[in-house]
Amino acid sequence: MLHWLFEYLDKHTDLPGMRIGDYISFRSAAAIILSLLIAIIFGKRIIRFLKRKQIGEDIRDLGLDGQLQKKGTPTMGGIIIILAVLIPVLLFGDLANIYIQLLLISTLWLGLIGGLDDYIKVFRHKKEGLNGRFKIVGQVGLGIIVGTTMWQSEQIVVREKSYEEYTYTITDKESGAVVDEYTDRRVISTTPEKSTETSIPFLKDTVLDYSQITGGNETLAWLFYIIVAIFVITAVSNGANLTDGIDGLLTSVSVPIVLVLGILAYLSGHIIYSDYLNIMYIPGSGEMVVFAAAFAGALIGFLWYNSFPAQIFMGDTGSLTIGGIIAVFALCIRKELLLPLLCGVFLVEALSVMLQVGYFKYTKRKYGEGRRILLMSPIHHHYQKKGIFETKIMMRFFIVSLLLSALTLVTLKIQ
Repeated sequence: MLHWLFEYLDKHTDLPGMRIGDYISFRSAAAIILSLLIAIIFGKRIIRFLKRKQIGEDIRDLGLDGQLQKKGTPTMGGIIIILAVLIPVLLFGDLANIYIQLLLISTLWLGLIGGLDDYIKVFRHKKEGLNGRFKIVGQVGLGIIVGTTMWQSEQIVVREKSYEEYTYTITDKESGAVVDEYTDRRVISTTPEKSTETSIPFLKDTVLDYSQITGGNETLAWLFYIIVAIFVITAVSNGANLTDGIDGLLTSVSVPIVLVLGILAYLSGHIIYSDYLNIMYIPGSGEMVVFAAAFAGALIGFLWYNSFPAQIFMGDTGSLTIGGIIAVFALCIRKELLLPLLCGVFLVEALSVMLQVGYFKYTKRKYGEGRRILLMSPIHHHYQKKGIFETKIMMRFFIVSLLLSALTLVTLKIQ
């Protein structure tokens, strides 16, 4: 909204400095600062409110050290993250931008699903919360919304670049002889087109076009893309949900992921940088940097209270929302194939559960008793069972997330 105010004042008044609202860098900086302040200042009040209403976590005894001491810790703290994201984006983001609209819808959609799950756990005293089938239906619904919007919206295009080659000649000043000569190219025009292409990491000048998978049929290609969107959103949001098992873990590992996505969005939305790095030029995607900044600020602010010993848990209100936003963000900038690397921590957490459950069922059928690969799943609980303290597990996972985020950025040049 302030973006529009700055634009109006710039056009209709002589006030100096009003063009500052046009700069993504200024609005992103304002968004991250405001979201951080909202999370820290209002987070404390929300924690007190949740305590008064006795909205506390009902802890199951899993035999982990210090676990039962957390009983009664306020949950549904994801509300803090959601508010700290929405308010700065509504103030500093361009609300006419289709990508911002998609991210706002995703935030509210998954926030409501996660909030309903937490409500059933706390107020209906059902430990299993919302039936898993309803969660899946909600995630599938969001995937359909995102995929269909990417298909139908005229604002969502990829611009194919046309180049002109030119030659630089370096001559000696005294003799006039040619010393060196090289050829380069520059962008002379861009053509917008609807596209089912997505980036393939590590491969130069190579993209995956879903229409090739469907034999060139564009309608089938977009339907296939919707299925991909559903899978990505479901997988990442559930992976994030499984990662939220110890104090500060999900919050800390998500910060580098969000910052990298913000960088990729900025590069994809800039014609010069996208050309230099040989990545897709996606007009309008640079605006998503404002959202990424607000999201990162909200996570860091929430970590103020969620780090060990946690004063509040985010619940499914936060974990499903975090994973869903990351997935939708990656889909919007055509980087969903980078998610297994960028969100490697989520992937390992999810695989640890699937392997543990699958191996237990297999050995129970074969030997009459179930056997385990890990001491406990997800894998962060395995390390807890081995006697490693929570803060050390959190910091090590955070370092791994930093390394994976750095490797993701490196893929821009390893092509």
